[in-house]
Amino acid sequence: MPHATTAPVPLLRTRAIGAGHLRAFLAVARHLNFRAAADELSLTQSAVSRQIQSLEDEVGVPLFLRHTRAVELTGAGAQLLRSVAPALEQIDASVRQIRQTVGRKSVAITTWASFAAMWLIPRLESFQRAWPDIDIRIDTSDTVMDLDTTDVDLALRYGRAGDGWPQAQRLFGEQLAVVASPRLLADGPPLRTPADAARYTLIETGDAHRMPQLEWLGWQRWFGVQGCDQLQPPRWLYFNYAHQIVQAALAGQGLAIARLPLVADALAAGDLVEVLPAHRLESPLAYWLIVGPRSAARPEVAAFCRWLQEQAEVTRETVESPPA
Repeated sequence: MPHATTAPVPLLRTRAIGAGHLRAFLAVARHLNFRAAADELSLTQSAVSRQIQSLEDEVGVPLFLRHTRAVELTGAGAQLLRSVAPALEQIDASVRQIRQTVGRKSVAITTWASFAAMWLIPRLESFQRAWPDIDIRIDTSDTVMDLDTTDVDLALRYGRAGDGWPQAQRLFGEQLAVVASPRLLADGPPLRTPADAARYTLIETGDAHRMPQLEWLGWQRWFGVQGCDQLQPPRWLYFNYAHQIVQAALAGQGLAIARLPLVADALAAGDLVEVLPAHRLESPLAYWLIVGPRSAARPEVAAFCRWLQEQAEVTRETVESPPA
């Protein structure tokens, strides 16, 4: 009985493909026509055809079906197109941005979203008036970036002294205060003692476990300091970010424990009211400026840092004084 034979298994290609032919592939896939693709790329039709053939050789499968009067993507070609099109668009956008910034002065800042939305961005207009020729780029992320290796010039961070930022400059500290919208207070029960807060919906940070310092922003600690930690409100509202908590308070949805530096403007405008001001909590946390070592000597970065310190001094005078 003859032995069964098996077809040889094709050797799978493992080498990463070169990117040089992807422009031609995208042009042909867009037009489904080699001549139109050649016109777009300012090449001859035979040159485009050779590039596509080389790409197919590298990938290991046909990417197009060549008919007499039409071109059609294969399944593999369609799969590749879904990756190539957005990737090349992103590359082109980055190159355009780089070209636009050549010769321009700019400062790149990393900070977290709540601080950018509630403190930094509302003040930026005064810097732009004073320094109209300096571009500002703000990257909001909770991820701590390495200023030695990234193209970010400075970081604005929140934490304790000695949190691994040896070159950090303190901007200001903070106190924690109970705040609410005037409309909520007008329609709700009286608020004369800390225990009265439990008669309202309480707005709470929903992920205090994510960072140990967020425990300072919780109602459990506040009630514990006031000596009424057994109280429970009729309802809780949980949010992940400080600006969401304050937005809910502004909308009259409950009482919130807010960081005074981030709500000082809303309090001054009357959009929020501080409740029980004699029961503020001192926080061990502060706001810090960290300047990248490669950026410190640039005049535009120095100008932005001076402006930040001026703004921080105003905030210090506002939030580090005793409550009225």
